[in-house]
Amino acid sequence: MSFRRGVVRQSKFRHVFAQAWKAEHCLDDVRVSRVTWDGPLCATNPKFIAVVIEAGGGGAFLVLPLAKSGRVDQNTPTVCGHAAPVLDVQWCPHDDNVIASASEDCTVKIWQIPDGGLTSPMSEAVVTLEGHSKRVGILAWHPSALNILLTAGCDNVLCVWDVGTGELVYQLSDAHPDLIYSVSWNREGSVLCTTCKDKALRVIDPRRGTVIKVREKAHEGTRPMRAVFLADGKILTTGFSRMSERQLALWDTRDLSEPMVSQEIDTSNGVLLPFYDPDTNMVYLCGKGDCTIRYFEVTDESPYVHFLSLYSSKEPQRGAGFLSKRGVDVNKCEIARFYKLHERKVEPISMTVPRKVRSVCMSERPLVQF
Repeated sequence: MSFRRGVVRQSKFRHVFAQAWKAEHCLDDVRVSRVTWDGPLCATNPKFIAVVIEAGGGGAFLVLPLAKSGRVDQNTPTVCGHAAPVLDVQWCPHDDNVIASASEDCTVKIWQIPDGGLTSPMSEAVVTLEGHSKRVGILAWHPSALNILLTAGCDNVLCVWDVGTGELVYQLSDAHPDLIYSVSWNREGSVLCTTCKDKALRVIDPRRGTVIKVREKAHEGTRPMRAVFLADGKILTTGFSRMSERQLALWDTRDLSEPMVSQEIDTSNGVLLPFYDPDTNMVYLCGKGDCTIRYFEVTDESPYVHFLSLYSSKEPQRGAGFLSKRGVDVNKCEIARFYKLHERKVEPISMTVPRKVRSVCMSERPLVQF
């Protein structure tokens, strides 16, 4: 009788598990923003965590040292220079003390956070970028070029800025007929992809100022889509079917005529935010209003996107921050960490690869020599 080999797919990430931290390691009394914008509302790096919060008379966000835990005092200083609610915050990948914020006041501001965090409210930005005519909801730092930031607003315009000088170096105003939902650079920063309310997935070359590829109706549903570039140049999208089922799809940028794979996920109506880890080639899907985080591994073998597992909790998330390799505790086999936003709390969740416990068999014991 022959046994079929390879039925169970070999992967070192097949047993990755998620574990929420104990209550004493959470941040409490954080008044997480109630804005209806479908963004993560949180950004982390190895030094700090930034959370968009409710603020009277304008827009503000908290910046706290990553090691901070426990109750956050109401008098804790904030970054509070915007005249309207903040919609997105993103840390600079090249300087852990620099953060960008986008707001309903149509501006983007760049802030220099001192080591150790804020000791007083910060209202003066290092640079203010003014070029959008409507609210700005999307930020994306260039992965390799210093001081280059991409912004997208509700005016359907993409802008690329040199934040060192405050100069607008590139603008694409006629490619998107409707609201831009998401923007993602490829790993080299040579091209970017966008999703839009017109249901199209676009691949854009900002140097030439041209749209290279377009896929109409990447997802048939009317609710927001998201897209993220993967390390090998493929694009993963999340969206909705015509029957309002949530989907993910994987696209080869050389040919967008059909997805490499398309999977139905569930029938919930929360937008799925994709977080990608290029080191492990894993994608985490975190739905706004969901109680779950799903994670997948992307490989070169069909069906290409392999479901690994699901983390589930009792409380839905308002948003989430994703901490990459540089900040995790590798001594505990931690490969990624989420900071889940509740209504009044921020809860860390570790993604961990279990250690192999090697049992000592009788056959492995040394022979007794006489």
